[in-house]
Amino acid sequence: MTLWRQDWNGGLAKQWRSGVAAALIMGVSLFDTAPVVAQATTERVVTNRVSGYAISGFDPVAYFVNRSPVAGRGEFVFVYDRALWRFDNEGNLAAFQRHPKVYEPLFGGYDPVAIAQGKPVEGRPEIWAVVGARLMLFSSTDNRDTLLKGPKTWLATAAQRWPSLSQELAE
Repeated sequence: MTLWRQDWNGGLAKQWRSGVAAALIMGVSLFDTAPVVAQATTERVVTNRVSGYAISGFDPVAYFVNRSPVAGRGEFVFVYDRALWRFDNEGNLAAFQRHPKVYEPLFGGYDPVAIAQGKPVEGRPEIWAVVGARLMLFSSTDNRDTLLKGPKTWLATAAQRWPSLSQELAE
């Protein structure tokens, strides 16, 4: 048996396995800075393909509290709807944990105008609006302006089309 194999069997393997397990529990990859959960997220919630964070790591509660997009911080993370959500502070995290349906973006962060047109287009966290106490993300400022001119019609059409479109999205 080689010296390396003796060391490995003598305890290094156990240390490595426990380190990997701890990293997986914390949602951190040993080989990449992106969370391991990124590969297990659902496409029904817009997630950043690099980081794995829902709505690109922006704090969904901050849109209501700060009235602006605020990037979440690594120490305030929560798994909800098979996606990783980041928050700016403990209070925002706690608010989301109590009422995620209130704070998560409508249609999983997909653009409601595009949804109404039958296309699931990812919204951008920087282009947003709160309409009827719901956060909405848009793919363009034109779509946001379009929805804000007639929100009831657009949202009714989007709500009608969303169930079938969301089923088509990958799991």
